[in-house]
Amino acid sequence: MKTLPTVEDTVAFGRRLASVLRAGDLVILNGPLGAGKTALTQGIGTGLGVSGEVTSPTFVIARVHRGPLPLVHVDAYRLQGFEIDDLDLDASVEDSVTVVEWGSGKVERLSDSYLEVRIERRDDDTRLVELVGHGGDWDTRVESLR
Repeated sequence: MKTLPTVEDTVAFGRRLASVLRAGDLVILNGPLGAGKTALTQGIGTGLGVSGEVTSPTFVIARVHRGPLPLVHVDAYRLQGFEIDDLDLDASVEDSVTVVEWGSGKVERLSDSYLEVRIERRDDDTRLVELVGHGGDWDTRVESLR
C-alpha cells in the first residue's frame, strides 16, 4: 500500500504509473467519491504526454485524449444497460491506455489482464493506494511503484 498525503502526490503517482503503461492496458480505478480517481488519471495523462486537460468524464461518460499513447478515460458510474464497446469511441482499446473510474464488475472483460487501483481516502485527506494486478505481467510491472 502506498500513502499519498496530498492531491499533488496523487497526480505525481499517476505520472509514475504512466511509465509502466503500454498500448492495450486496462486500468480500473476503485474508490469512493472524492478519493482521487480523476487526479490519478490526470497524472497518468501527463505521464503519457496527452494533449489537453484531463477532466472527469462524468457527464460525457468517456473522453479520448490524444498523444503518443492515447488515453481513453471512462467514468462507468452511470453505465448500466450497455457495454463500454457501445460508446463508439474514436480510439481503439488495443492502441490506447484505457482508465475506467467506477469500473469494477463492468469492464473487466475488455482485457485478459488488467490493473486494479484501489484508492482509500482517510479523514485527513491522505490517500492509500493499492495496486492489484489481475493476470499478465502486472505484478512485475508495478513492483517499483509499491
